Amino acid sequence: MAKYLAQIILVGAQVVGRAFMRALRQEFAASRAAADARGRSERPQSAAASRIIGISLQEAQQILNVSNLNQEEIQKNYDHLFKVNDKSVGGSFYLQSKVVRAKERLDEELRIRAKDEKEKGWKAET
Repeated sequence: MAKYLAQIILVGAQVVGRAFMRALRQEFAASRAAADARGRSERPQSAAASRIIGISLQEAQQILNVSNLNQEEIQKNYDHLFKVNDKSVGGSFYLQSKVVRAKERLDEELRIRAKDEKEKGWKAET
């Protein structure tokens, strides 16, 4: 009787282990496909900035509630959200850090776009 019980437990563990590994492989494949799709939708430098900072351009725009990349609007919304989420006035440090990361991502995108326009200007002159 104990022999059969041990065999049932062993077979059950093997089945669960295989199912777990299959699910893990599927999740890795889906994650890789999503990353590839996100990388294709953005320019290479912009996609690299999203990976480095850890936040996409669209997510950063949503956090700071900006529809276009306007430095003054970004700074105004950043200042407001940073003050509102300050821990000393009862805000959330987590939300404040998300606001900071969003501003960093938008600033990086502005820098990338300025660099691209500068390079286009050089190409037009030559």
